[in-house]
Amino acid sequence: MGAQRQKPDRHQEILDAAAQVITDRGLAETRISDIAERAGVSPGLILYYFESKDRLLSEALSFANDQFYLRLSREVRRIPSAKEQLMRLIDLSVPGLLPEYGRLDEWALWIEVWTRALHNEKMARDRETLDKRWRDSIADIIRTGQKNGEFPEGDADELALRIGALIDGLAIQVVMNDSEVTPHRMRQTVLEMAAKEIGFEVSRQELGAGAKS
Repeated sequence: MGAQRQKPDRHQEILDAAAQVITDRGLAETRISDIAERAGVSPGLILYYFESKDRLLSEALSFANDQFYLRLSREVRRIPSAKEQLMRLIDLSVPGLLPEYGRLDEWALWIEVWTRALHNEKMARDRETLDKRWRDSIADIIRTGQKNGEFPEGDADELALRIGALIDGLAIQVVMNDSEVTPHRMRQTVLEMAAKEIGFEVSRQELGAGAKS
């Protein structure tokens, strides 16, 4: 008996379509019918899964976030050095640096969430949960480096907050196509600051190792 083809996950397909449409048009200009057309489903099915565009936005970002952390976890497990783990996290976080990973779309969703979270209590809580996960991921790598002697002792949570905030701020400028903040310059700036804040050496070769814009 031949293997049965796995049925498509409609919920996931809708989230993928929502991420694409919201990234292209912005949440304010996105209609449920636009997402339905992109996903190849009826608007009624989308309303069955999600109660509003805001809820769809939050879940689309959570889904994209899950994919990012799954990829990060897989890659970090193969890297023995905490310094190199941190460098890989930075590379994966820079919009447009590694086009094959599609991180640019996720940053566009983040900007929409930050904006809506100012006036939406539920989305504000979702945002806080996702941001904590982000900082915790950075702090975990820093603690690993401190335990194995690569990094000096320090407050890993505070360091993660500073590094995460710098990544967030520069990523916004990259997504906005700021002429002075290219993906390569963002990577270099974050890596230099992380090395200074945490206390490790970074070579010129390592600073220039990322894909150039």
